[in-house]
Amino acid sequence: MHALDALNEIATLLERERSSRYKSKAFRAASEAIAGLTDEQLRDAASLRRRKGIGDSTFAVIQEALAGQVPAYLADLRQRAGVERTSALRPLLRGDLHSHSEWSDGLTSIDLMVDAARTLGHEYLALTDHSPRLRVANGLSPERLRAQLTIVAGLSGEDFTLLSGIEVDILEEGGLDQERELLEELDIVVASAHSKLRMERGPMTRRLVRALSSGRVDVLGHVTGRLVEGSRGTRPPSTLDARAVFGACAEHGVAVEINSRPERQDPPDDLIAIALDEGCLFSIDSDAHAPGQLSLIDYGAERAERAGVPPERIVTTWTLERLREWTSRTR
Repeated sequence: MHALDALNEIATLLERERSSRYKSKAFRAASEAIAGLTDEQLRDAASLRRRKGIGDSTFAVIQEALAGQVPAYLADLRQRAGVERTSALRPLLRGDLHSHSEWSDGLTSIDLMVDAARTLGHEYLALTDHSPRLRVANGLSPERLRAQLTIVAGLSGEDFTLLSGIEVDILEEGGLDQERELLEELDIVVASAHSKLRMERGPMTRRLVRALSSGRVDVLGHVTGRLVEGSRGTRPPSTLDARAVFGACAEHGVAVEINSRPERQDPPDDLIAIALDEGCLFSIDSDAHAPGQLSLIDYGAERAERAGVPPERIVTTWTLERLREWTSRTR
């Protein structure tokens, strides 16, 4: 296999398994370092070894690929990844409404996220970097978000659309952490709570319902905020009146996100059942922070299928035209 393909596949698999961001970034840096090099230049080991962006591990991968082998590191990652997860629902998904780039706390540039979405066969992807208050995630000020919009506008093509968006923080009293006029310019608004997740049931319910009633939310992100596994540890779900929250989603046409990240599995199965009973729409999203994580929608599709969510109630199965009709609704 070609060395460039090996480096990129390793980075993608490292991202999918949520490995250290430094590992995946090292392989993407090496990929950039050798892009455009001739075979002769690649085989000049002494020169290659001195090239910026090439370290011990990436140099070894390149050498094995040049020898016509599947690099051992890649073979190990492929084995760990196992067989791709499948469901009858997965092929029906046309896009993803929750993703991040290096503009906030994502690992890579916007164009690499777009390339990965195209490779997966997506017809659309919403770029939803964080809002200002989430400083730990380098949330976007209004000025930075406006600057990002000029870039987003130039990254769509005939067969793919990059939607403008934001993952806006739901503030403690239920307000949204971005200028209302700017939210109205965006294609997709995902609203999520990231702070004070241990609020009492009543205040948390009122907080979420107020946000959902604002007329500016399209998707309610990772509703309980729970973590069930992974390097960040575990976190219990927020306590809330699920019927009141999902009733507000149904009333205002807001989709309940089925967050595909294995460490979240949010909402829990019992809450998906309540959302179904309340008549909610759903959005199966990756919440990807790197290109390789876009494929995590495999997990979300499995959960939705297992929970009996009808495909027609999942907005990410819809065509772009129908999706735009939904986001232009009167809330």
